[in-house]
Amino acid sequence: MAFAPLAREYRGNTLDLTHFGYLVIVDENGKVLYSVGDPDDIVFYRSASKPVQALPVIARGLDRKFGLTEEESTIFAGSHAGEAFHIAALESILEKSGLSEDMLVMKPAVPSYTPANEERIRRGLAPRKLYHNCAGKHAALMLLQRELGGEVRDYWKMGALCQQEVQRAIEIMSETKRVELGVDGCGVPVFAVPVRCIANAFKNLAAPEHIQDEDLQRATVEFVPRIHKYPHMMRGTGYLCSLINEDPNIVGKGGANGVYGFALKREKIGVSFKFTDGTEHLWPMMVKEVLKGLGCLSPETEARLETLHPYNIYNDNDTLVGERRPCFEVKI
Repeated sequence: MAFAPLAREYRGNTLDLTHFGYLVIVDENGKVLYSVGDPDDIVFYRSASKPVQALPVIARGLDRKFGLTEEESTIFAGSHAGEAFHIAALESILEKSGLSEDMLVMKPAVPSYTPANEERIRRGLAPRKLYHNCAGKHAALMLLQRELGGEVRDYWKMGALCQQEVQRAIEIMSETKRVELGVDGCGVPVFAVPVRCIANAFKNLAAPEHIQDEDLQRATVEFVPRIHKYPHMMRGTGYLCSLINEDPNIVGKGGANGVYGFALKREKIGVSFKFTDGTEHLWPMMVKEVLKGLGCLSPETEARLETLHPYNIYNDNDTLVGERRPCFEVKI
């Protein structure tokens, strides 16, 4: 593996941490325009694959078949934080489609959004499977598994009909047959591809005319505008994955252990990065630096990113104690 420094953290004037990883930027044809580290090294998508995994459900019209709203279907691509509107959408999806919460394979969880979890505690509510951040993806997989004629409760298994269909979408959108499999934190298969191929997938979400499959192309054209219309369904209040998709020119999604993908629609550029130590708190800095380097950082998106304090390090007393600095400069 050939990764390289991406960011450094300073406490006072002293270097405290160096974070290594990969950064890849591709054009609309998948040509690598800029990279840090080897763009052909394999990394797991984790939840960054969710916008791609949602496409087979949309391509088969299962959202329309069961009368799902655009807002409800957007959670198929999200890692929700357990806010009330997330749970309401999931409950509605299950009710309309005739699925049930007990069919979900993951263990019960609690909301990751602290105010939502505090409200759950005040109300004396138990953990539940719908609180798990991947519940939207699992609901989509169950719909697909049933539509393909498989046993719904087998949706999570390696080789399940829905998993084969999703892997095909991953291969087409990522523009690679080089896909390795593992098991994700939520219990379903997870896909690993070269870092540049994650950038390819997001480029194709932003420039669907390059997708080499008519059904997936149509589904992308139909689905991506929903992400911009309902960005709160991608993660939740105050999170990067929701804030970034408020920009109508950007479509993006992160995954566990430091992986992120996003793309620019007007410029038809795809971006992926991965921290090998799995850190996620540096995501806002990475996004801002790349957008600045590409000359694509709007004042509105910059203001949203600044709410996440991309460069400043604060201690538990909200005192400024250090800063983050990039180890790269995007020039294309």
